[in-house]
Amino acid sequence: MASMPIPVAELLDRALVAELTVIDGKGRPVTYPLIPLYDGERVYMTSSTLFSRKLEHIDANTKVAVSITDPVSVGGRTDRATIQGDARVIADDPHGGWERLMPIWSAKEPAIVAFLKERVALPLFFERALIEIEPRRVLYWSDGDAQSPPEITTLAAEAVS
Repeated sequence: MASMPIPVAELLDRALVAELTVIDGKGRPVTYPLIPLYDGERVYMTSSTLFSRKLEHIDANTKVAVSITDPVSVGGRTDRATIQGDARVIADDPHGGWERLMPIWSAKEPAIVAFLKERVALPLFFERALIEIEPRRVLYWSDGDAQSPPEITTLAAEAVS
């Protein structure tokens, strides 16, 4: 199995926002902007558990894509990446299960620590599920031009088509 290309891992580490695309019940893609958290193996995102359609969509169809395309969210870098993979929702402990990602989250977005102190004032925000994405295939545009063919890296035997 190949590993995540270094420039894509760097994009994941820097990105303050990425686009998570899931498939809805009618087979249409739906995209949500979320903070990507990368632990060196998997990409994680969090979602409020309250009325979350994205979690319902993932439960019904685990095939997802995560795209990093906004130069502002990655400190001015113009390269782009899309990570295709399989997602699963981890919602067994919505009050604190997501806290295991706090070291990655606070390193990327230090403001989350102050926000966390307001937990009592914003209780519904902190009832969160984890979205764990196992990358299967990575498309990378080093020049940022999505009209050119990407560099493709297959990370697992069963790549997303």
